[in-house]
Amino acid sequence: MDHVEGQREKLSAKTRRATTCCILFATADWDEPYWTNKQHCAKALENLGIKVLYVESIGLRSPKKNSAKDLKRIIRRIKKAAYSYLVGPRQRSEGIYVVSPLTLPGIGSSIFRTKVNTWLLDTLVTASARKLGFRNALVWAYHPFIGNCLNMKRASKALYHCVDDLSSVPGIEPEPFGLAETKFLKSVDICYATTPGLMKRCSAYNSSTYYLPNVVDIEHFSKHEEGKHELPDTLRSISEPRIVYHGVLSDFKIDFQLLLECAELRPDWSFIVIGEEREGQRDPLVEKLRTLKNTHFLGYIPYKDMPKYLSYMNVGILPSLINQYTTSMFPMKFYEYIASGIPVVSTPLDFTRYIGEGGLIISDNATGFVNAIGVQLEKGRLSKRESEKIIGDNTWKARTLKMLKAVQEETG
Repeated sequence: MDHVEGQREKLSAKTRRATTCCILFATADWDEPYWTNKQHCAKALENLGIKVLYVESIGLRSPKKNSAKDLKRIIRRIKKAAYSYLVGPRQRSEGIYVVSPLTLPGIGSSIFRTKVNTWLLDTLVTASARKLGFRNALVWAYHPFIGNCLNMKRASKALYHCVDDLSSVPGIEPEPFGLAETKFLKSVDICYATTPGLMKRCSAYNSSTYYLPNVVDIEHFSKHEEGKHELPDTLRSISEPRIVYHGVLSDFKIDFQLLLECAELRPDWSFIVIGEEREGQRDPLVEKLRTLKNTHFLGYIPYKDMPKYLSYMNVGILPSLINQYTTSMFPMKFYEYIASGIPVVSTPLDFTRYIGEGGLIISDNATGFVNAIGVQLEKGRLSKRESEKIIGDNTWKARTLKMLKAVQEETG
């Protein structure tokens, strides 16, 4: 499944010679149902003719005691890791190879755990890079726990792509993460951050830090012209106007109380939720939302089918909590809404201060949120030209090219 717009592009001759392969250290497994920056960037690199070794999550969060789900996750990882260590990388597409490292979960201060994990990770990555014939690979990391891979013979330049404040994620120990990130920032050649807040934090330790926001596969989501999609069966009984939220329903990201109050204030509107609660979460406010007649939970919908659903929505919402994690968050769904022709209403996340006019209204309470939705409904859906103007060059292809070019310029 191609998650990145466009056909394979050609890099400049200089950049092409310098970057033929990449070792990408992700915080998500390749087969996660909700794709984020990690998988999308791997596909974008592949589309530029760069071979990618995708290293799945090392397990930044310690498992919970007596958690059956965490136990199942550990068993799954052991099975996947056994294949990676005994057989090698799994080829997932023409230019993407995936390995699953076996590490002791958690990032605490244990010297023993650190040494064991470093050895396990270095062993796997070195063997996999050798098997794939990597030379002078670009190291592209989404977390700082990559062992000694910055010093491995088959790696050259290193890039840290800071897309979230991971130290604020529940279950991750903030102090050891912060110490590791600071050390890592001082070691990499260049850093990219997806929000000004993250850029400010990272630039304190690496002067080659730049801001590039999250982006969108515009060709995938811009298929919203009338008549391009048949109304999905699950929407036939849901009347307009349709107000949509899509994504993982995380209780540390979403203001479910705000969403509940909005739905209660406007029983004549249909509030549609596409997505499921994060693993192990059972929020009572979500359960209450499910009881409302005008709130419809559609569950998980594959990425490839999302444009079909969004083409029949009227307003997209970002009812985000305002906390340490979300302050540094740039939701990918913002540009996905815009590319789909859907105007947006959001709580005052930090990223909204840097978005140009058009397509977005901000409010921080239920009454204001409902009023803002009403304004967007009155304006109507965005035309393709309006969407493209708002998005500009914030696409996967354009951003990846910028990042590769900057790495080359920084390192010579």
